[in-house]
Amino acid sequence: MTIALCDANNFYASCERIFRPDLAGQPIVILSNNDGCIVARSAEAKALGIGMGIPVFKAHHIIQQHNIAVFSSNYSLYGAMSQRLMSILESFTPNVEVYSIDEAFLDLTDLNINASNLTNYGQQVRTTLAQYCGLPMSIGIASTKTLAKLANHYAKQHVEYNGVYEVLPGQETTLLKAMPLGEVWGVGRKLTYKLQAMGLSTAYDLACIPPKVIRKHFSVLLERTVRELNGEPCIDLILEAPSKQQIICSRSFSKRVFNLTDLQEAISSYTSRASEKLRQQNSTAKTIMVFIRTSPFDHNGQYRRSAFIPLPYPTMDTRILITNALKGLKAIYQPGFAYAKAGVMLCELREACSVQHDFFTKQYDTTKTLRLMDTIDAINNQFNNGIFLASNGIQQDWRMARSQLSPSYLSNWNHVKHVLVK
Repeated sequence: MTIALCDANNFYASCERIFRPDLAGQPIVILSNNDGCIVARSAEAKALGIGMGIPVFKAHHIIQQHNIAVFSSNYSLYGAMSQRLMSILESFTPNVEVYSIDEAFLDLTDLNINASNLTNYGQQVRTTLAQYCGLPMSIGIASTKTLAKLANHYAKQHVEYNGVYEVLPGQETTLLKAMPLGEVWGVGRKLTYKLQAMGLSTAYDLACIPPKVIRKHFSVLLERTVRELNGEPCIDLILEAPSKQQIICSRSFSKRVFNLTDLQEAISSYTSRASEKLRQQNSTAKTIMVFIRTSPFDHNGQYRRSAFIPLPYPTMDTRILITNALKGLKAIYQPGFAYAKAGVMLCELREACSVQHDFFTKQYDTTKTLRLMDTIDAINNQFNNGIFLASNGIQQDWRMARSQLSPSYLSNWNHVKHVLVK
């Protein structure tokens, strides 16, 4: 078995740099919702010692001193670039597991690639991605997913491999001894502390423990990890992502919200977005949960409430879900509080085709309704949310702050870059 893990380097920062070539070599940081914390950094920013997740105000001095480019999170841009990235990877092999927005496992086993040419094949993938996407990529190639993960990390650390590291037979020990426990896929912080208390410090130390011992004292999951470190494939590729069991949409407000009208607009907007995700996986929801809360740091009064609203029939209709979500909001809203966050969660999800109808309950998702929802989704996908319900509001002063947001290069004609050819 031959697995390659392809991981885009500093993905968010790289996406911003694609359309801003003037930022080549300049440090870049990406901010979280409401521009509060630093959630992504370019290699140059990491070299300056900027930590992950720190509040942006704490890095203000170093940002000014080193002329660091600051961007709000542009999720539509990152999502579009991710789709392009994955479509290019699928042109190299049909067996691709999309692991995250910027990572994918590729099964190279059945491609009849000579073992001596795997590194060259990886370089071909990197070159193609750089040409058609503009994204820098690191690739780790090994006999298991866990080893491929470590090989990918090794490729990022050692520039002499030009972004591609293949674990050749007999080289596993060298790789494992170079990797600390915390870099092993599936070994979290708490588990790392436990293993270190046993005297383990590297991936090699973990690989040397008999799998049966690991299973007895820890879990079957860690046993699989140990077997994979020893070159035994135990974790299959997931070629089709499983449907979500819950869908959550929530945001912190850009400013405190006091009145019910603004909360209704927010809940309506979040429910609309959650409904779109629901239809994307062709599911229906039987229950919707609504929550509102103040800031935990607000000394003028704390309030946190949620409500579960069971629906009479599973549905994917945005209108029905919003109507019930607003009923839940009215039940838990209390005036006089400064609300900082609200959200909705769709629960009891099931495939639309598996819903059992009966003669006594009104059927919501009729053919006419489904066609309407499909039409709205198609228009919004093409024209960037061109249709919305009136309950979503227009001004939406409560929306999260994104003062450093880059243009929508891939979803707005007015933001498309102009190229002058002479």
